[in-house]
Amino acid sequence: MTRATTVRAVLAAAVLLVSVFITLTMSPRLGLDLQGGTRMVLQAEDSATVEANRETTDRTLEVLRQRIDSLGVAEPVLTRSGEDRIIVELPDVQDPRQAAAVIGRTAQLSFHEVLGAVPTGTDTAPEAGEKRLILPDEQGTRLDLGPVRLSGAGVKDATAFFEAQQAAGWTVKLDFHKDAGKDWTKLTGEAACHPAGDERRRVAIVLDEKVISSPQVDPSVGCQAGLPSGGTQITGSFTAKEARDLALLIKGGALPVPVEIVEQRTVGPTLGAAAIDASAQAALIGAAATALFITIVYRLFGALAAVALAAYGVISYAALVGLGVTLTLPGLAGFVLAIGMAVDANVLVFERAREECQDRPTRSLRSALTTGFQKAFSAVADSNITTLLAAGLLFFLGSGPVKGFGVTLAIGVIASMFSALVIARALTEIAAGSRFVSDYRGVNGIARPGSVRTWLTRMDPQLFRKPVQWLVISTVLVAVAVAGIVVRGVDLGVEFTGGRLVEYSTSRPVDVETARSTLADAGFGDAEITTAGDGDISVRTGKLDNDGEHALRTALATEGGETKKVRDELIGPSLGDELRRNALIALGVAVLVQLAYLAVRFRWTFAVGSVVALVHDVIIVVGAFAWLGRPVDGIFLAALLTVIGYSVNDSVVVFDRVRELWGRNRKAPLATISRRAVLQTVPRTVNTGMGALFILVALAVLGGDSLADFALALLIGIVVGTWSSVFTAVPGALVLERTTTAPPPVPGKSSRRARAPRRDPLDNGARV
Repeated sequence: MTRATTVRAVLAAAVLLVSVFITLTMSPRLGLDLQGGTRMVLQAEDSATVEANRETTDRTLEVLRQRIDSLGVAEPVLTRSGEDRIIVELPDVQDPRQAAAVIGRTAQLSFHEVLGAVPTGTDTAPEAGEKRLILPDEQGTRLDLGPVRLSGAGVKDATAFFEAQQAAGWTVKLDFHKDAGKDWTKLTGEAACHPAGDERRRVAIVLDEKVISSPQVDPSVGCQAGLPSGGTQITGSFTAKEARDLALLIKGGALPVPVEIVEQRTVGPTLGAAAIDASAQAALIGAAATALFITIVYRLFGALAAVALAAYGVISYAALVGLGVTLTLPGLAGFVLAIGMAVDANVLVFERAREECQDRPTRSLRSALTTGFQKAFSAVADSNITTLLAAGLLFFLGSGPVKGFGVTLAIGVIASMFSALVIARALTEIAAGSRFVSDYRGVNGIARPGSVRTWLTRMDPQLFRKPVQWLVISTVLVAVAVAGIVVRGVDLGVEFTGGRLVEYSTSRPVDVETARSTLADAGFGDAEITTAGDGDISVRTGKLDNDGEHALRTALATEGGETKKVRDELIGPSLGDELRRNALIALGVAVLVQLAYLAVRFRWTFAVGSVVALVHDVIIVVGAFAWLGRPVDGIFLAALLTVIGYSVNDSVVVFDRVRELWGRNRKAPLATISRRAVLQTVPRTVNTGMGALFILVALAVLGGDSLADFALALLIGIVVGTWSSVFTAVPGALVLERTTTAPPPVPGKSSRRARAPRRDPLDNGARV
């Protein structure tokens, strides 16, 4: 065993030991869509400047944190998003009405002197420079209030309690800070200077411009003496809940500005548990099928790659847990998907090693394997970088769970490269050093050509004699997809349109027509009713607040019996417009980034051909969803950007081989070189695609409604992407090369050599 192999083996063992330790000692941080709960996105009212807006949002965040802590929610999460948004996650909170009522109110508490009563039908204009309000008290008497004498910021604590001795019922007791207590004593002392029964002897306590209590100062209090500075009590015929909520609002403090709920998602705990179980089953079944497949194809080396694949799963999971990444449902799907994509690097290496053994039969197995790793590295690096670019776009331009998918995908890509280039390489190099493995070619799995390669060599199809024909077929496919988009339309989810989508489970079966009729009678005639998984009812409406949702659920319960909310998504119209705009920006940036990267790594004609294939794939996937009537939402966007990475991944492998073959034979026609490159990379494309398909089929069958559309989009994307990387990208590049009359000179060559008619049109300075 060489020194390099020893270093790889030691490094692999160390990383695995650390990963196993993290896996056994730390628990994953689950998102609300997996553990159940409510997620809200609050937007603060705009301030005059960005700096003021940031400060206001920070202050709002602190006030909300105090309020939520008082609610008693276990492990709440509050984070600022941008300059004026706050994300609130409340685990195990299934009915968001109380939480929204408490955390979303401005709660501006103030104490005023009463200047007198205002008769009904009359008004009293305040004198210049004064700030006065005319508000009704608890009995409806209109009071003329002076300026604010004491604000809620002076309240130290607020407690709700039941006052039985004085028959006051539920009361809120206030404790003041020292300076505020002095102001309270002064305010009540001034009010005590008026005779008993006079309106001016009252002190008005106002919450959000509503008088909640306006007691008379007790006759025993002398003029200018005032009440003790320690605190006071608010009475107002409160119920227990009203008193507690009021105390909570006052204790939490006043929000600097009003906030608006622009997004709200609620997931039931049963749905989250089912998603975890479904994803775990899909991961086990898909990974087992993938491991079995590569073992059959590559025998011993395939079995060793399966061991590396298991190590990849442990390492990537430990990385997610160790970094504290919140694991969401799309993130879990990304983790499962990355298992299928993790075999790609191993397949590339093994296929290159097979070629070395086929070209030089007398070469040692270890030497062929080493050369396979060296020659495959360029394609492995390029394909993984394109996937990382897609993951980065998901993180920076996505929102909510889509960000989690981007993080998980990025970690999966890095872990898969370590698995293939370190763990799998160490295992296979150790095995290749065995005389038994080296001598018995049927055991190691790479010393003999595979069935796909043998069949292609025998058939030798002439693929690109007329490249325009392939482009015509791709154009027809795109036209069919566009027809679906125009004729059927794209069903944008509430995430992009705004509105509310609620899914209910009922104890008694309710068909769609009955539910539609029942909700129409209850005043929800514009609601769209569909069935969800396991007979659940899905209701989609326009603007609907939490009280309206409660009324809707109550109406549905008249037919369905006990009705439980399984999933609830509320998106404000402004946020829907923003998410839709960001989705289009994400797609546009993805195309430009891939174009720029490929233009740098290869020739510009190859970059354009790859991007044309990429756009071809995107249009077909969107068109397929339009024809099928499936929703296009944030999860679909995550799948679409993944398809972009996969499509470019395939094109990179093909063009990397074209560049290599052209470097060996500069006089061969480009069409011939391209045909050879495609035929040599087809085994890799087929074997990698099969690994991903096993996982996606498992997700589509076992993942439920939430993951079925995600898996379906990727299944369509992988099939279409495999086609386009061969029959769209390559023919497109060939057509562009024919129209290129004056290619740029080769770096490092003389100008005369650069103008030679047989200069390599693919060479941009790169060498193999």
